[in-house]
Amino acid sequence: MKQTRRNFFYKTLTHAFFASFLTLGCSAFVHAQPIKFRVGDSFPNGHYIPKSATIPFFDEVKRLTNGAIEYEYYPAEQLGKAKDMLALTLAGVVDIAYVAPSFVGDKMPLAAVAELPLSFSTSCSGTAAYWKIAQDGGLLDKKEFKPLGVRVLFTLVLPPYQVFFAKQKIEGLKSFEGMKIRTSGGAKDIAARKLNAVSVQMATPEVYESLARGTIDGMLFPYSSILSYDLQNLVKYSTIGENFGSFIVNYVISEKRWKTLPANVQQAMVQAGNMVTAQACVVSDERETADVQKLKQAGDTVVELPAADKKKLLELMATVSTEWAQALDKRGKAGTEVLNAFQGALK
Repeated sequence: MKQTRRNFFYKTLTHAFFASFLTLGCSAFVHAQPIKFRVGDSFPNGHYIPKSATIPFFDEVKRLTNGAIEYEYYPAEQLGKAKDMLALTLAGVVDIAYVAPSFVGDKMPLAAVAELPLSFSTSCSGTAAYWKIAQDGGLLDKKEFKPLGVRVLFTLVLPPYQVFFAKQKIEGLKSFEGMKIRTSGGAKDIAARKLNAVSVQMATPEVYESLARGTIDGMLFPYSSILSYDLQNLVKYSTIGENFGSFIVNYVISEKRWKTLPANVQQAMVQAGNMVTAQACVVSDERETADVQKLKQAGDTVVELPAADKKKLLELMATVSTEWAQALDKRGKAGTEVLNAFQGALK
């Protein structure tokens, strides 16, 4: 009887030990699995922004966390249209996505402040100022991103936009009048109207076909993106040295998803975000300079406006920011406050 009880005791203990071992082993195995992210944007394959910002960001997070994360990258609108990326991120369809404020102007009107034709001439100066107010704890974060339920992981403000035409010669401001110019909406829509041009709003991936078909006469674009969208053989005339506004590239994650991440992953993302925000703008500025020469070689006539027109243009563009801010103030948004904050950061 005692032997039977002893055997029963040992069997029970043995079963309990193995059960505990399996439970702990499975638990350890589960926790050892990398955290996976689905990343979506609208940039075509080979675009310099994913190469200089998106991919380096995730590779750096992976390095800092010793392989605790993995990511699946879906470019070229594979997961959805550019205008839908915010909604897809909030719905959890995409974990991290490229959300351009101008593509979701109804949701992010304040976040487009860096698109205004203000006093910066390089990508890095615009990016540094914008990052101060857009990152966690900044004014834009408090006024717009947090209330929407997202946070910006890293950002890039492109070099000031120029006017590009397929056929129209540029001989001065008069050359812009009546032309159908593609804009991304928001501040650049106001800028186009100041030129007495017709603003045609569309997402960047649609520009090539529209320009080739003559649906638009030209577009507001940075030199650094012309080759990425294979537009070099379509544009024949462009301005240089002006500021018709810019464009903001934000990669965001929902606050809901952010809160599920371990502290070390969050910390790594903050560190990686600061790194790529500082580095990607350098690449953007370098490409801007190099691509001007490449476009000249491809047959583009680069035009510097006459001095009188440059002065008039500065006066016209100066009114864009005021008009933008006042329109938002009337809607109960902090337009003037955000504009002042961004201008202060530029200084």
